[in-house]
Parts: sequence; C-alpha cells; structure tokens
Amino acid sequence: MTVRKTVYEVLLTSGAEQDLESIHDYIAEFDSPANAEHVLDELMKVVQRLAEFPERGSHPKELAALGIKDYRQTAFKPYRVVYRVLGSRVVIYLIVDGRRDLQSVLARRLLGG
Repeated sequence: MTVRKTVYEVLLTSGAEQDLESIHDYIAEFDSPANAEHVLDELMKVVQRLAEFPERGSHPKELAALGIKDYRQTAFKPYRVVYRVLGSRVVIYLIVDGRRDLQSVLARRLLGG
C-alpha cells in the first residue's frame, strides 16, 4: 500500500515578505550580513517545511485567548511565523520577532485593528 503525502502550496503575503526584508536588513545593519543571511535561510526552511506539515504549528496564545483558532504558528526562535491553512494552501501572514508586543502586531495585521 502506498501512502501519498499531501503537499501544500505555501504563499507569503506582501506583509510577510516585508517582514523578512526588515528582519534581514536589521540584522545586516546591527550585526553582520552573514548572520542576516543565516537567519533568512533558517526562516525560509521553516516556511518550506510547512508545505508538508502545516498542522504541526500551535495556535498563537494571543489569538487563542480571543477564541480565534484559525491561525497557527511555528518558529525559528526568537522569530515566529504566523499562518493559516486554507484548503491546500498555507498562507503566511506574519514573520515577527517574538520578543515584540505581539498583541498589537497581530491585531493590526490579522484583525485589521
């Protein structure tokens, strides 16, 4: 018997793409270009793994506290990748440093607040 794996299409919103750019630019400026490339590579690995295992992520506690369980998250610490599984697609909405105040970032980006 052959078990067929579902492969999801992973899409980054323009906001998530801007997040990656900002993270890269910040690290390149305040640390080193080599570290910026390393972090970007690791974040992209996290994103690519979602193509096979999108349900493995946990629900962001900031949203779960509001009763919202449509979104999931995974991480390359301290960075969090917030996404949604929509059919055969994984849509990434937010890639953010987990040390930031995520309540306001999530409200603004995901809830339009």
